[in-house]
Amino acid sequence: MTLPDIALQVLQVLGVLLLAPLLQGFIHKAEERVQRSRGPSIFQPYRDLWKLFHKECVVPDSASWIYWIAPVIAFTAMLIVPLLIPVLTDRPLPLSNMGDILGGGMVLTLGSFAIILAGLDSGNVYGGIGSSRTAMLGILAEPTLILVLVGISLLAKAMLPFVVNHLLLSSLSVYWSPAHIFLVLAFFVLLLVETDRLPIHSSTHFEIYMIDEARILEYSGPLLALLRWASMMKQFILYTIFCNVFFLPWGLSQLGTPLGQAGAITSLLLKFLLVALLVVIVETTQSRLRFYRYQELLATGFLLAVLAIVSSQLIGGL
Repeated sequence: MTLPDIALQVLQVLGVLLLAPLLQGFIHKAEERVQRSRGPSIFQPYRDLWKLFHKECVVPDSASWIYWIAPVIAFTAMLIVPLLIPVLTDRPLPLSNMGDILGGGMVLTLGSFAIILAGLDSGNVYGGIGSSRTAMLGILAEPTLILVLVGISLLAKAMLPFVVNHLLLSSLSVYWSPAHIFLVLAFFVLLLVETDRLPIHSSTHFEIYMIDEARILEYSGPLLALLRWASMMKQFILYTIFCNVFFLPWGLSQLGTPLGQAGAITSLLLKFLLVALLVVIVETTQSRLRFYRYQELLATGFLLAVLAIVSSQLIGGL
């Protein structure tokens, strides 16, 4: 464990921490521009976080210790995942061997589980609605995520995201194989669902659709800022996994030099720009589904993941 490697590890975490609001701001700006509106500045999420950190925290009388610790757990979980995945460099860093692809998925799930408990803790009816709906969506989304991770592990014969990245870089036959294409499409479906783009509009205060906002409705001030920041980081992490492990594995630094890190950050932002525009186009051209039809898109993602595993085994058998 050398000092430059530790510095790179810290830089990856800081990159996710500081750039996550920028990605959120760009997506909101792009959505408004596509709809021919001016929209807020791409730096508006930073201003929102600043205001929340300077507001008073109002706590419900029925809240327990879960209310206080859930935002910290969710925020901390999003800081752990960048240690395990290739964010700026394509070589493993000192703490990247703490967990594999499934381990990173479990840490992401831990953060979501903490917010579910927070929604139930205060006893507010909307918090219960949001937590129960989140659990139902998770029941359908998590199997797809597990199959996607298993499928990419079968292709790479390893469960480390760095190995997957190297495989896709070195073998165009694997990159353009049917199994990998199915996995990319399945993960893209998960990306839409997990970042609240499709199939339903859950980041709203309308009771019939409210999911994400319902779970954190009782929060305010710095605790609400931590939850919103954790949500932005989760979106950034999912984009990173999609780009650097599945879809666009190029552009990462190999030697870890300052110039290479600057190029990796630029490459990452450009890849995010491309994927975010694709997500915005899909979101604005497709109608939102009614809540009870949310299983249709998730079932499509599950089928794509199954096809990826089947095709990988067939090709391997041949």
